[in-house]
Amino acid sequence: MTDQATLATTRKALHAVAELVMAGPQHRDNGSIRLTVTPGGFATVAAPELRVEDGELVGDGRVPLNGTTCRELAAAFQVDPGAPKDLYKEGSGAGLDDRLEVDSGAARHLAECLAIGQAALTGFAPASEPVLWPEHFDLGITVDEVNYGVSLGDGYLNEPYAYAGPWKARSGEFWNAPFGAVRPIRELADATAVQGFFQEARERAGSDPVQKP
Repeated sequence: MTDQATLATTRKALHAVAELVMAGPQHRDNGSIRLTVTPGGFATVAAPELRVEDGELVGDGRVPLNGTTCRELAAAFQVDPGAPKDLYKEGSGAGLDDRLEVDSGAARHLAECLAIGQAALTGFAPASEPVLWPEHFDLGITVDEVNYGVSLGDGYLNEPYAYAGPWKARSGEFWNAPFGAVRPIRELADATAVQGFFQEARERAGSDPVQKP
């Protein structure tokens, strides 16, 4: 079992690569910041065609992430590094010259959580395409004014978790977070359980009262 500190360090490194080496260059080339889940990690949806797989950045070649920097990765794959410009205020908080620390076990666990989220969201709403967003590094969709997804962890909860966030906050015990409802992935175990959480959230969003201002 990977400890929380190692998981957080690896998550920050992967977030940095997603934002500074993949989404930023993709946005400058093609106007999209969207990323997608792929086996062993995640990938761009347009040029530059890059993917993170098993702790390596893969394109025209493979470069291990651990011990390198985003600037060095960008140079290796000849892309223009940096976050998407003027789109959001938050992000990874990483610099181009920060040395990346990626633990192979933690990277594998985070990739498994993304795969669980992808399967759960696809099963829950087949008509919606899950997107891995570089701002908060979470995989999500929106259905009937409710955001559903899987976060790899953040300032709210320092571990991967499934979430449901109605645009208008609901009242009731189910809604246990400031932005809606969350369940740690470790408590849900697999994609079927995560999908069940999404289905319950949809039902409760349709029946629970909207919070009063």
